[in-house]
Amino acid sequence: MTLAPSRPDLRRPRLSPASWALFALALGGFTIGTTEFATMGMLPQFGADLGVNDPTAGHAVTAYAVGVVVGAPLLTVAAARTSRRRLLLWLMGSYTVANVVSAAAPSIEWLVAGRFLAGLPHGAFFGVGAAVGASVAGPGRRGHAVAVMMTGLAVATVVGVPLSTAVGQVFGWRQAFVLIGLLGGVALLGLWRFVPDRGPVDSSVRHELGSLANGPLWVAFGAGAIGFGGLFAVYTYVAPTVVQVTGMREGAVPWVLAAMGVGMTVGTLVGGRLADRSVLGTVVGGFLTTAAALVLFALTATSPVGAVAGLFLLGVTSQVLGLAMQTRLMDLSPRAESLGAALCHSALNLANAGGAFFGGLVIAAGYGYVAPAWTGLVLTVVGLLIVLASVRSRRAPVPVST
Repeated sequence: MTLAPSRPDLRRPRLSPASWALFALALGGFTIGTTEFATMGMLPQFGADLGVNDPTAGHAVTAYAVGVVVGAPLLTVAAARTSRRRLLLWLMGSYTVANVVSAAAPSIEWLVAGRFLAGLPHGAFFGVGAAVGASVAGPGRRGHAVAVMMTGLAVATVVGVPLSTAVGQVFGWRQAFVLIGLLGGVALLGLWRFVPDRGPVDSSVRHELGSLANGPLWVAFGAGAIGFGGLFAVYTYVAPTVVQVTGMREGAVPWVLAAMGVGMTVGTLVGGRLADRSVLGTVVGGFLTTAAALVLFALTATSPVGAVAGLFLLGVTSQVLGLAMQTRLMDLSPRAESLGAALCHSALNLANAGGAFFGGLVIAAGYGYVAPAWTGLVLTVVGLLIVLASVRSRRAPVPVST
């Protein structure tokens, strides 16, 4: 008697609960990233509609960054004893409402207030989400979990920002904010459905505040706030640079930004794996490669191929650096990982403001649109030197993932 050969199981493997939880967190990151960067692309539309010039309309972008810097540590500390799942739901719900409020703004003052409110939950969401993601992913996969969540932010620069910008140009900027609000509602449902509630939180306001009395934490914060400014010194002025220096048409700008967004997505995925091997090594490597990318862009900005290649590489290296910095800040605050991760986003938004300021300063001084790349190189090298100096002078050992 012969036995019939068994048939292979052709059913697709089901995603694990941890995978679904990470997907929901990534969707939240995608929603936040879309509105953060899309506001810059819609600045001419809401400026004209509200009757203000571009510099005044830019206050809405500044207000969002200020909201992130203020809200990241404040909300994380204030909600130290709140269930992580409940806090994520509250943060995403607030974010959704703030975008709808922005859509209904009758004046620039109301829009600035709406963008400030939208910025408040930003850093806290990524901070708490990173801690939750690391928890559900399990030991040894912290970098991977943070990378999956941050992939949503990177993908937003490739898909979400062009989509919302197109909606704003065709249907109006208010409808674009409504669309982002709908995305927030979908993310809210995903978080409610898939993120587990792990019970009481082993933390308190006292523990969270106590973690702030940590010299190495603030040194790392300063390194990120200065060093990451290299990216934003270039990113802020990409549009005029590729038009006036590279000689590309204005219609090519979204495609150039999309290419940079693809680089950011690649960097997020690569950075997670590298951070799981060595957090500090990835931070140092991220600074070095970001410096190299800035030099490449500065030297090849007059060539379309060279400029796009330099921006793509800058997207890769900057995200490797940003993800590793977030993981390091979590390591430097072991009793308050959410606060450490949230502080990273405060640092990055300070870098956003600083990079844009110094980049604009050298342009206004008449040095041209390539000068911000060299300015960004200086900021990046300063950030690297701070990290290297802190490692050498550290007195007490601090837990660092390897």
